[in-house]
Amino acid sequence: MPLFEFQCNSCSNIFEELIFLEEIPECPHCHSEKTEKILSRPCRNRGGAEGASVGGNDSGGGGPATSSGCSGCSGGSCST
Repeated sequence: MPLFEFQCNSCSNIFEELIFLEEIPECPHCHSEKTEKILSRPCRNRGGAEGASVGGNDSGGGGPATSSGCSGCSGGSCST
């Protein structure tokens, strides 16, 4: 069963639900049956490496070194 995002037309609550075929779930917040499937934001792998963090602000994992150092180091480059 796929996981979909829904929005309630009564209280504007956004929630995820595992559904089968074309089921329309009720809102878990207000229990209204006036919900609709919405387009979910895509998730992308920011590090490019397998097993790296997905989404959000990750502090390492394949990105270029910055002036504040890599992996928490204060050296400024990987050679230090």
